[in-house]
Amino acid sequence: VQLQASGGGLVQAGGSLRLSCAASDGTFSSYSVGWFRQVPGKERAFVAASSRAGATAYADSVKERFTISRDNAKNTVYLQMNSLKFEDTAVYYCARSRLGVSSLDPRNFNYWGQGTQVTVSS
Repeated sequence: VQLQASGGGLVQAGGSLRLSCAASDGTFSSYSVGWFRQVPGKERAFVAASSRAGATAYADSVKERFTISRDNAKNTVYLQMNSLKFEDTAVYYCARSRLGVSSLDPRNFNYWGQGTQVTVSS
C-alpha cells in the first residue's frame, strides 16, 4: 500500500490548510492512519492519528487547532489545520499501521508516505 500526501504550501500565520493522504488500494479501513511532522535537525514528531474505528488522538501542541478525519470510501485521510503558527512549519508525513491494527500509539505506525511541505510565515 502506498500513501500519497498532498495539500502543503505557504500560508500566513493564523491561516488554514488541509492536507490529504490517499492510499493506493482498498484496504484503507483495515488500519490506523496518522500524521507526523519533521523539521530539519529534529526527529519526526507525532501530530494526529485516527484508528480503524474512528477514534482520534492529537499532540498537545495541535489540540483544538488541527482535526484528523478519514473517508474510508475514498481511501483518504485528511488533516485540517487551522490557526496555523510559525512553529507548525515542517514537512508533514502521513503514515499507517499494519493491517488489522487499530491502535493510536505512534509507535505502531510503520509505513510512510512521502512528505508535503507546510510553511507558515509569521
